[in-house]
Amino acid sequence: MVGRWLKTSKSWSNSSTKNSVTETLNRRKSCRSFLDCKLPDGLILDLIDKARRTPTAGNSQGVEFLVLDEKSLVEDFWRVSFSEKDKSTFSFPGLLRAPVLVIPFGVPSRYIERYKENDKNYTNLGENTKEWKVPYWLTDAAFATMALQLLAIENQLETCFIGLFDREERIKETFSIPKTYEALGVLILGYPDTEQVTVGGSQKRKRRPLSEVVHLGAWQPPL
Repeated sequence: MVGRWLKTSKSWSNSSTKNSVTETLNRRKSCRSFLDCKLPDGLILDLIDKARRTPTAGNSQGVEFLVLDEKSLVEDFWRVSFSEKDKSTFSFPGLLRAPVLVIPFGVPSRYIERYKENDKNYTNLGENTKEWKVPYWLTDAAFATMALQLLAIENQLETCFIGLFDREERIKETFSIPKTYEALGVLILGYPDTEQVTVGGSQKRKRRPLSEVVHLGAWQPPL
């Protein structure tokens, strides 16, 4: 590699500390097989309350969450997402057993209104969403979703995040979500089924080495 040799040192953090950020990140993986087991009452709301403390542009606080934690609602989500034929051939049936789904939404209007205020109006970002080169309502939703994943792992849960793609409008209509809200995807949460583990192709991919993803001082390709 061009430039300094990249290395990490365990001396920078105490990775042995129970529930440290380092330990939690090391444990994070996408779970594709869940137990049909209800979570403790109030747990998800408590985790979301913590996760929503991540940054938002201008402190706009434009991230909201749809929580589906009743069996009938979770079934409605999957019914809208898949036809019966698609469901019968789905590669990860254990994913459908998860007891909780959380859909984070970015609310563009909260950002527009915030950036019309006196301390922000010089940016012109209060004009309309087209002024935003980066849609921070989705960036901020991603921050909160990542925090929610880590908090779930800290509480002995597992998660899997998947996109909604062409299902988004159908799901918004089914659950009466305002049309202007933008979904980031859906976070699936629950207890892992350790006996029926399904490994997808994505999980078999090796992590790129640090030397390929960090460019020190200048953007130069690795040797």
